[in-house]
Amino acid sequence: MANVDSGGVRIDYDVHGPEDGRVVLLLHGFPDDRSLWRHQVGPLVDAGFRVVVPDQRGYGRSDKPAEVDAYNLLFLAGDALAVLDDVGATTASVVGHDWGAPVAWSLASMASERVDRLVALSVGHPTVMSDPGWEQRRWSWYMLLFQFEDVAERWMTDDGGARFLDWSSHPEGAEVVDRLVATGSLTPALNWYRANVHPRSMLEPPPALPPVQAPTTGVWSSDDMALTEQQMVRSGEHCANGFRYERFDGIGHWIPLEAPERLNALLLDVLA
Repeated sequence: MANVDSGGVRIDYDVHGPEDGRVVLLLHGFPDDRSLWRHQVGPLVDAGFRVVVPDQRGYGRSDKPAEVDAYNLLFLAGDALAVLDDVGATTASVVGHDWGAPVAWSLASMASERVDRLVALSVGHPTVMSDPGWEQRRWSWYMLLFQFEDVAERWMTDDGGARFLDWSSHPEGAEVVDRLVATGSLTPALNWYRANVHPRSMLEPPPALPPVQAPTTGVWSSDDMALTEQQMVRSGEHCANGFRYERFDGIGHWIPLEAPERLNALLLDVLA
């Protein structure tokens, strides 16, 4: 275990594998923590990679700022850079799932010299997601719910989190909700939505991000309850040096947990 100060916010992370291995940074999303990646760490280490797995701000053992604005995507990408600096990695392959994917996209866009491979699971490029079309907006109804403080917290936790479990089909949903409450991460996790996808964002122009320079792989799963295929496919328009699209049929949103062997084989292929 290690930690680094990122603009006054402590980010806690684990490092696995040889010190001379190529660095792979794994970024979890909502509502998970670093444990999301436990099925990926071993195979990557066995392949010779040095695997870095943080709790992103607001989650697990990392700090949980009270201010909503502290969860702006720019700060989240800064946390990832701080972790890479702390492990002495000039470049890394970056893999992100759910909210970890927008962090990874942003890092690869704004600090392109630091990212040599990008793998985005489930969530497409931030520019696409800022104007995703009406089908995706219909699927994103929960993002509006999550803007309402206390209401969203109750929706997530009442009756043992029954509403969240029914909607998300998270394979470890009850445990995840319990962990959010136990670690004080529930409101901070929801603040990611409040800081970055407030309804007023529909009235604003999409973010102006430079094209991603790293070879990029986007993965979408056909049983995802929240995201359409097109938002991932269209993300290739923002990749300057190749975009590989992979569709996982019969798999839900939680790809690292639901299809670990297939994901591991893909990661070993695209990161090699």
